[in-house]
Amino acid sequence: MRDTKAPGTLLDVLAAAPGNRTALIVPEAGIRVSYEALRGQVAALADALAAAGIQRGDRVAMALPNGLPVIVSFLAASVAGTAAPLNPGYRREEFSFFLEDTSAKVLLLPPDGGSPDVGPHPGKDARLAAADKIPVLTVEMAADGTVSLSPPALSTSRSVSALAPSPEDVALVLHTSGSTGRPKRVPLKHRNLAASVQNIADTYQLGPDDVSLTVMPLFHVHGLVASVLSTLFTGGTVVVPSRFHPLSFWRTVRDYRATWYSAVPTMHQLLLARVGKGNETPAGAESLRFIRSCSAPLPVEAAQRVEAVFGAPVLEAYGMTEASHQMTSNPLPPKPRKFGAVGPGTGVRISIMDLEGGHLASGQTGEVVIQGPNVIEGYENNPEANQSSF
Repeated sequence: MRDTKAPGTLLDVLAAAPGNRTALIVPEAGIRVSYEALRGQVAALADALAAAGIQRGDRVAMALPNGLPVIVSFLAASVAGTAAPLNPGYRREEFSFFLEDTSAKVLLLPPDGGSPDVGPHPGKDARLAAADKIPVLTVEMAADGTVSLSPPALSTSRSVSALAPSPEDVALVLHTSGSTGRPKRVPLKHRNLAASVQNIADTYQLGPDDVSLTVMPLFHVHGLVASVLSTLFTGGTVVVPSRFHPLSFWRTVRDYRATWYSAVPTMHQLLLARVGKGNETPAGAESLRFIRSCSAPLPVEAAQRVEAVFGAPVLEAYGMTEASHQMTSNPLPPKPRKFGAVGPGTGVRISIMDLEGGHLASGQTGEVVIQGPNVIEGYENNPEANQSSF
């Protein structure tokens, strides 16, 4: 049983583990970062953003591929201002919309401007969208895993330090389109994210011996909150390759003895396809404690085969951006889990309502409604959506 105090901000999430433990591993670069080093890097980058003029509530846009730089940048931005991660694969017009809609004060990009996996001109569209409207800073990573801004941010004052955030400050802003209409801005406060991290850690009994293999893109809450923040809160280790690749997946699981991973159904099915008809359990799978699936329904047949072939319980969960990710999940064994269902609520009240707002009995069809500390109080700048949704 963990004795970890419930976090109030993402700084609390990061502060929970002993400094000498390994927080992050970058497989391609052979880099290991301790919790002490990670906390130091986040503080230094937050101060650099403050020196660049970022204040509480200012939006720090970033279009960074998976890896150590995006994690440090996200945490630092949530301390100095508000993180606004963007898909590195966006086109120019999409970058323009999101940069304008979030009122971003700065855009963080990799040294080459982007990732080679997102197109023939990495970062070109992002830079064109920023143009002369907002400054672009480069996030660089040295051979020893030290992440820094380039050019170094300058300030007229001799020393600038980012102020520690409060639970009520907005840590992260993302967009969700739902089923219709223009993308809506979702402001996730530190306390929303902290509550979700606690819920996920409790659901899967995460602890310091757990190793999370992060395969989801880190510009969504799925990867950020479930795979990264929940692991860091419980003192475990996050293994973060630059991208999901079915060919190298099991080698990474084996080399770092991953105890769990969370993915969308497409990824699970790609891994099954690599196994072939022989259904032989991949080498390294024996270290897995459980396998999590979220963000889309996992077909029952696929879930059954993943569990049978990979030899670990498959736990399907249900989440949304407005709830800081997880709302429900199937539980760990020996509690019963049901393929094709998403399990009971995790730290939230959950019900089904009719169009008039009346609660429906079990077995009836209606709209899912939730309430809990991880749920936002409303969208930004969208009174119509708030009236219909809250």
